[in-house]
Amino acid sequence: MALSGLFLILFLVIHLIGNLQLLNDDNGVAFNSYAAFMGHNPLIQFVSIGNFAFIVMHTIVGTALWLKNREARGGQGYAVEKTRATQTNPALAKYMWFFGIIMLVFIILHLAQFWFKMKTGAAEVQMVNIEGEQVKDLYSLVAATFSNLGFVAFYVICMAVIALHLWHGFQSAFQTIGWNHPKYTPIIQFLGKAYSVLVPLAYAVIPIVFYLRHS
Repeated sequence: MALSGLFLILFLVIHLIGNLQLLNDDNGVAFNSYAAFMGHNPLIQFVSIGNFAFIVMHTIVGTALWLKNREARGGQGYAVEKTRATQTNPALAKYMWFFGIIMLVFIILHLAQFWFKMKTGAAEVQMVNIEGEQVKDLYSLVAATFSNLGFVAFYVICMAVIALHLWHGFQSAFQTIGWNHPKYTPIIQFLGKAYSVLVPLAYAVIPIVFYLRHS
C-alpha cells in the first residue's frame, strides 16, 4: 500500500509538469508537442502501463485493508484505534478509503474524458502542424472540456479530496516503510503537507484558468 502510494505521488508531480504546459499562452504549441512526445516514447508508454497497474493495486489493497479493519471492529462504524497508522492524523485516517474511492471515480472519468476519446476516436481531434510535424491538437480538446463550468467545479472539488488524501497518506507511507527518525520525520511531515497543498492546487488552477480564458 505504501510503495504503490509513493509511486503515485511521484507520478502526480511528473504528470503535473506536463499539464502545466497548458498554461502557456501559445495556442497549445507546448502542450501538443509534449503530448506527442509522451504518446510515442516507449519508456513513457511502459511507465503509463505501470501507473495503471499501481492504481489498481492501490485500490485493491486499500479496499482489502478497509474491509479487514471494519471486520476487526465488528462492523461498528469508524471508531479510531490508537495504532501507529492512525496516530499521524486520526480524523483523516478513518476516511482514507472514501477519499480513495472518490479519487478512483475521478480518474475513470478523467480518462474517459481525454484518453479514451483520443484513443478510440470518440471525439474528433484535429491535427496541427508544429515545426513541420503533424500532431494531434489535444489542447483544443482540453479547452473544450474546461469550458464547461460543471466539469471545472467537479475537477476542483476532486483536487480538494486528493489534497486531503495526500495530507495523511504522504507521511503515512514513509511511516509504514519504517522511515521514522526524530531528526527527519518533522522534515517529511513538512514536505508532505506542502506537497498535499501545492500539487493539488496547481492541478486545480489549470481548469480555472482555462475556463476564465475561454469563457
